Amino acid sequence: MDKLWKILVVDDEPNNLEVLRSVLAGTYTLAFAKNGHQALEAALRHRPDLILLDVMMPGMDGYEVCRRLKSDPDFDQIPIIFVSAMDDVEDQARGFEVGGIDYITKPVSAPIVRARIRTHIALVDQSAVLERLGIAGEYKDNETGAHVRRMGRYSEILAKRLGWSPDACRAISQSAPMHDIGKIAIPDRILLKPGKLDADEWTVMRSHAERGAAIIGAKGSALMQMAARIAISHHEKWDGTGYPHGLRGEAIPIVGRIVALADVFDALLSRRPYKAPWPLDRVIDYIQEQAGLHFDPALVPLFLDSIDEMELVRVALPD
Repeated sequence: MDKLWKILVVDDEPNNLEVLRSVLAGTYTLAFAKNGHQALEAALRHRPDLILLDVMMPGMDGYEVCRRLKSDPDFDQIPIIFVSAMDDVEDQARGFEVGGIDYITKPVSAPIVRARIRTHIALVDQSAVLERLGIAGEYKDNETGAHVRRMGRYSEILAKRLGWSPDACRAISQSAPMHDIGKIAIPDRILLKPGKLDADEWTVMRSHAERGAAIIGAKGSALMQMAARIAISHHEKWDGTGYPHGLRGEAIPIVGRIVALADVFDALLSRRPYKAPWPLDRVIDYIQEQAGLHFDPALVPLFLDSIDEMELVRVALPD
């Protein structure tokens, strides 16, 4: 049986809630809230797959509700569609700036509401598949899959620092967990070896980048294409000494440069079959030392400025 997706509808006008109920009832499981504080409580209680959010509400407006949800790692992946009578370009732009994924103006058109929801639910479904595949690639040496979730969030934080659009930030968060999917093609005797790899073993291990890109494929959605670029480029190094192609500097796709930082940061802080976790201060020193060598020197200060946010992610998503 197909999943019945859960939608939280937030509006302070009962008539508007009733209109959206009539449009969506029978197709989705619905929950309702009449103000911003109720919306936050309902998000915690119902864990919706998508939120339809009014802007003009007494007390806490929709922009603030969205901002609070997007600042919480437990809720920041929930798509939020604003539904508002405020139809100025500036109003819509602010909705996207605080993390909304779409903006529908009132009075609503039933076909438009249904179509927009179907589109974003499909993206949620695809993102879930990407995350599960990413965890499959990580499962052998990290059974919780927390590493891939964390580094997806780190990548999103850094993308925001770079001024990327909300959609682009969300895309890298969703596709970054696929970075090591090629590990599923690496024999356990190599992947789980507690000591250093010999030359032949290292050659096999390094092949996971190209194998991962091949598994994902070069076609498909923009999200899948980004995931393939990440898989094949996240082990390239700024100075050209990385693999598989020895790319240098800005020839490395920006998504690969971002994920390289996120991946190494989390890996160094985590226990692995071949190493104990490093303390945070040692990790920070290493990343600074590798600016211009392993890492894009322009990204390193932005990343380190975000350490407090990264640490919140680690607390929220422990191994």
